[in-house]
Amino acid sequence: MEDKKIVCKDCGEEFIFTVGEQEFYKEKGFENEPVRCPACRRAKKQQHR
Repeated sequence: MEDKKIVCKDCGEEFIFTVGEQEFYKEKGFENEPVRCPACRRAKKQQHR
């Protein structure tokens, strides 16, 4: 397994999905990779609160 570069669907910036994050996702049973960068994920969570 290696780090993956992903483009955020909200801001268009490229971010790294690290091996550690991939292992965490796998451990939690998540099947999809993230589609938003960490900053956009935080912003989206704030909107829902």
